[in-house]
Amino acid sequence: MTGWYLGFDSELIYVGDSGSTEVGPATRRAGVEITNYVYPNPWMALDADLSFSRARFIDVPAGEDFVPGALNRVISGGISVNPPAGVSAGPFGSLRIRHFGPRALVEDNSVKSKSTSIVNGEAGYKFSDRIRVRLEAFNLLDSKVSDIDYFFESRLRDEPAPVEDIHFHAAIPRSARLALQVSF
Repeated sequence: MTGWYLGFDSELIYVGDSGSTEVGPATRRAGVEITNYVYPNPWMALDADLSFSRARFIDVPAGEDFVPGALNRVISGGISVNPPAGVSAGPFGSLRIRHFGPRALVEDNSVKSKSTSIVNGEAGYKFSDRIRVRLEAFNLLDSKVSDIDYFFESRLRDEPAPVEDIHFHAAIPRSARLALQVSF
């Protein structure tokens, strides 16, 4: 378990119109992170990482101190199985979840992103210390979520006036990758 505190003289703020960043007010961030690993037997590992934090601008009007996009909750965890130490071949796999809590998208916290949770998995076979075949599956539940969100004003070619809205980068849809790994 780790507790932490950070003070920045200024924070870089994303400016959607230009796709750049600009210097913002000073911030203070504090949080706690908890990392847990459990090995119930030689071939299995369970893990959970929890992070809770608070990010605020300082020296700004009350109620306008939220740092846009700052994550306040991140949780990841999973289960992994591997051939035990000393065994040169066998199956392996894992199942993992990644979660980001909702976050303020504007300084007054009037617009928030939704939470993001994604489940990924992997299965494979280790033929030797040098050769493995692996099937990775991403977004197993085909969650329609965002990897990141921004709130800013934009105007499409056919719109008569700019519109304030949430802009996002969608998470990868359900997909898979098959790989052969050969180590030299």
